Amino acid sequence: MATPTVVLLPVWGVGHLMSMLEAGKRLLARSGGALSLTVLVMQAPTESYRSDVAAHVRREEASGLDIHFHHLPAVEPPTEYVGGEDFISRFVELHAAHVKAAISGLTCPVAALIIDFFGTTLLDVSRELAVPCYVYFTASAAMYALFLRLPRLHEEVTVEFEEMEGNVDVPGLPPVPPSALPTPMMDRTKPRYAWFVYHGRRFMEARGVIVNTAGELERSVLAAIADGRCTQGVPAPTVYPIGPVVSLNPPADPPHECVRWLDAQPPASVVLLCFGGGGFSTATQAHEIARGLERSGHRFLWVLRGPPAAGTGQPSDADLAELLPEGFLEKTKEKGMVWPTKAPQKEILAHAAVGGFVTHGGWNSVLESLWFGVPMVPWPLYAEQHLNAFTMVAYLGVAVAMEVDRKRNNFVDASELERAVKTLMDGESEDGRKVREKCAEMKAVCRKAVEEGGSSYAALCRLSEEMRKGAVRASK
Repeated sequence: MATPTVVLLPVWGVGHLMSMLEAGKRLLARSGGALSLTVLVMQAPTESYRSDVAAHVRREEASGLDIHFHHLPAVEPPTEYVGGEDFISRFVELHAAHVKAAISGLTCPVAALIIDFFGTTLLDVSRELAVPCYVYFTASAAMYALFLRLPRLHEEVTVEFEEMEGNVDVPGLPPVPPSALPTPMMDRTKPRYAWFVYHGRRFMEARGVIVNTAGELERSVLAAIADGRCTQGVPAPTVYPIGPVVSLNPPADPPHECVRWLDAQPPASVVLLCFGGGGFSTATQAHEIARGLERSGHRFLWVLRGPPAAGTGQPSDADLAELLPEGFLEKTKEKGMVWPTKAPQKEILAHAAVGGFVTHGGWNSVLESLWFGVPMVPWPLYAEQHLNAFTMVAYLGVAVAMEVDRKRNNFVDASELERAVKTLMDGESEDGRKVREKCAEMKAVCRKAVEEGGSSYAALCRLSEEMRKGAVRASK
């Protein structure tokens, strides 16, 4: 009999696609050859994303693992939408018939379908095909708890969240200020908010939810979910915390230019500034960053991206002459490096010279920083990053807070960046010392969790066993 397969349906964003693929490969390894992987690839909506996806697919196809890629027919992207969450959710929904046809056409038993958390409309497909469906949640357990809480919260709060009195109750977390809620929740009249409520309801229909976290990292939140405190006592689907799911590739040979520059710096002396695949700076904000870094007196490696070119949706390579203050590069050449295009973030975080990280706070970046034990300053920009920033400071204790003006497009003044960098990097700062110690502790926790016998390893084994049993039942 053909080896049963687990079907993955990722969305095209690198933070979603690569995380799900890495989780799938770990599941494959735990199955001991009892399962294969089939990845359904949606044609991304822009050429730049299509190029990125194609490169990842080529690399995985060359790995020799039992992974099969099936490219779905293209669909016409939505032309009217409000925000990325609205676009992604509707774009995925348009693939329902193609997904059903692809799964129906497989010649081997299907053990399970794993969908991205923006793809809950496809739970209908899994039900029609009688295939167990799991959600892969690339964000934190705290964000998943908020999703589960949101349908009832929507009924309890009748005004915009920023107008409500008091804080938001998310079981397992400290009281959450409304200003820390994800961007799509800040306007209840918009479709992106309605999608959040929709997904929060539909997660309850999944066979299980796979979360990129470790049990020890978000213990109280995971306990609240398991106890039904986020869902009014109604049992939520089983959660499988299998993280940190961090893809670790061999370092480039020859080393990247940023890594070579770090080789010449003292240990733990450099603060990295990097803002993910969607983060960029205007000239006004870049000038503030430049002044803050210069005044801090600390060494820095700044990955600076410019605003997206028309129709691309992704940051452009930075024009340093246009974005930076005159003379800044000359004045800071002994202590700083400004890199104007994509950089190998994991290789940089792994370097002994890096002692701090000013980050947009995307969950993948948070986990990478914890994996390497690098303390952070969160600078949230979009999506769920404001909630991540809150949890990094108030719940996990792995970051130094920085005041970000959300009403001014997440603007940060030079003086505030200077203060945060000094607090993080200065040896005499008590707050910085506590954060550094907590990060070192979380580094050990994260690595132990994924080792054989660790909590995430055990969760992955339970998931693999459940899928193998499901495949046996399906084949009878």
